[in-house]
Amino acid sequence: MRPAARQRERPDSGEDHQMAKVAFLGLGVMGYPMAGHLQAAGHEVTVYNRTAAKAEAWVEQHGGAMAMTPEQAVQGAEFVMACVGNDDDLRMICTGETGAFGGMSKGAIFVDHTTVSAKVTRELYDAAAAQGIDFVDAPISGGQAGAENGVLSIMCGGDQAAYDKAEPVMQVYSKVCRRIGDSGAGQMTKMCNQIAIAGVVQGLSEAIHFAEKAGLDGRAVVEVISQGAAGSWQMVNRHETMLDDHFDYGFAVDWMRKDLGICLDEANENGASLPVTALVDQFYKDVQKLGGGRWDTSSLIKRLRALD
Repeated sequence: MRPAARQRERPDSGEDHQMAKVAFLGLGVMGYPMAGHLQAAGHEVTVYNRTAAKAEAWVEQHGGAMAMTPEQAVQGAEFVMACVGNDDDLRMICTGETGAFGGMSKGAIFVDHTTVSAKVTRELYDAAAAQGIDFVDAPISGGQAGAENGVLSIMCGGDQAAYDKAEPVMQVYSKVCRRIGDSGAGQMTKMCNQIAIAGVVQGLSEAIHFAEKAGLDGRAVVEVISQGAAGSWQMVNRHETMLDDHFDYGFAVDWMRKDLGICLDEANENGASLPVTALVDQFYKDVQKLGGGRWDTSSLIKRLRALD
């Protein structure tokens, strides 16, 4: 029988007066480095991942401890961070048979970095409150590079007091961290983020496609227009790979469609009109049909080239 936890000693940071006992649930491309930043900062970190081999690799690299279930991972934790896949994944690690809520102490704070619906966020906020647990929705933006470099943007919803306690922990891997409002406000803000990105990436794709059709030097075009009103993070960080037809450098199309679906569902509830978002979502569906579900989101240009 495998042990519930495996631990490796870490050097004394000399800063234990500021340190906390933290559990991190979900070691994907974002969660793995985020948990690493917490351990490097001196926090006492226990990790859980659905595939145990990933947790074992994390402990080997960073120290800390691992657990075989969320419930075991959160024992005694003051803060529980989660970064999983979708609504169902989040429900499972929170309230499933061996879920985190079953092992958390009263007064502990659950911080969810997953991009999920505001509906499941409010559902879990209420479930947590019934057990004396605080729940902060804290979706992230900045991609894998942002996670690895500890410069994520974190948009939060939940009670002010819980946010105030959790913010210093989140600052370890963030460039900006802000509470936007009550429970669900963080997820709503992440929806705004994805809505904005969808339109920007489509516009950039069309601009580069137009430049190619016009026989222009795409790099020279972007060098000039990126310094003016057309400039954006997407233009600076994705134009070269788009020109080179390489699309394995960021957030996958499959995940973007999941996020845009959340946006469109919420818009149906609150009455927002999202015609461009709905159109770009269908363009991403076309990219999936081209076999690009795991390509990064800048692959919208691939669809335009396929139309030639």
